[in-house]
Amino acid sequence: MDFSFSPGEESFRAEVRAFLAEELRDRPAGEGRGNWEFYTSFLKKLAARGWLTLAWPKEWGGLGASHMQQLVYNEEVAYHDAPAFYMGADRVGPTIMLYGTDEQKRRFLPPIVAGEAQWCQGFSEPGAGSDLASLQTRAVQDGDDFVINGQKIWTSFAHSAGWMILLARTDPDAPKHKGISYFLVDMHTPGIVVRPLVDMLDRHQFNEVFFDNVRVPRDALLGELNRGWYVATATLDFERSGIQRVIGSYRTYEQLLAYAREERLGAHPLVRHKLAELKIEFEVGKQLSYRVAWMQSKQLVPNYEASVSKMYGSELAQRLANAGMQILGLGGQLAAGSAHAPLRGAFESLYLNAAALTIAAGTSEIQRGIIAGRGLGLPRG
Repeated sequence: MDFSFSPGEESFRAEVRAFLAEELRDRPAGEGRGNWEFYTSFLKKLAARGWLTLAWPKEWGGLGASHMQQLVYNEEVAYHDAPAFYMGADRVGPTIMLYGTDEQKRRFLPPIVAGEAQWCQGFSEPGAGSDLASLQTRAVQDGDDFVINGQKIWTSFAHSAGWMILLARTDPDAPKHKGISYFLVDMHTPGIVVRPLVDMLDRHQFNEVFFDNVRVPRDALLGELNRGWYVATATLDFERSGIQRVIGSYRTYEQLLAYAREERLGAHPLVRHKLAELKIEFEVGKQLSYRVAWMQSKQLVPNYEASVSKMYGSELAQRLANAGMQILGLGGQLAAGSAHAPLRGAFESLYLNAAALTIAAGTSEIQRGIIAGRGLGLPRG
């Protein structure tokens, strides 16, 4: 494996860094999509450069860039905490390219390329999270339509999305993995109700979504009827394969390191050793992410490798949060806005948010099961 970057890729890295430095210089308050106006405006600027769909095929509006160039881009936007997360580009569009009809591709891909289509993911339910295949939302065929009834939960940004990728049970008598279908649902369809869920950081990102006799047309089905589970696993692999989970917290680590130097905390051997250990772990996490991108560049399909990267990155953020709280002491618990909060409350928010990182996109337990079964070939049960 060769994880080195070519001169052209390093030149592109410099271009992305210069763009981010200019565009994020005066960014308003509001985390990520918390400032919706700035977020959508920023997406349009990325779309104008073709960066939203950098590695997409040219025939569908992408630049046809290499996977390693896409990795460079992902690494830089994550490091600079740019509001560039865009579900349409990183998982919905690629899934449609794999399983969609020509008509679905013509209809749904161009708005994603332009940064105009906001999507949400209707997978988890109150009784089907880690065991996703236990979902009970029903879609019953009625003439040329499907009628959907049920509930989804933890649906990120459903309150601002125009479309949803939805899993629903279409054959209740089939084994649970074989009776599920995958739909592309217009969120403005009558019968859909979105209710907010506010998290520990007082952010409205999650939602409950209810479906009451929601009618969607037959062509909303993506892939084959009753084989939506296999479409969904492709979506989940796309979701888990990014470098963002590792690099997203690396800048916070750098802030902690600088603080320890300024306060001369490194004189304590436990602090010095912990900071060195975290640095090594971040380098390992980067290499795991590079491995996924390298495999993609060789037309290999990362599966358990994506789970390794996802699990390691999300658990590393938790280890960083715990270390920061120990090093900063009681002051680390102070939120942003407090005059006495070290690092402007960065570790208070990281600590509260870190628990969710090992749940989103599949819990660490689920990832370990994938690694054991698909990676190590271990038997079930």
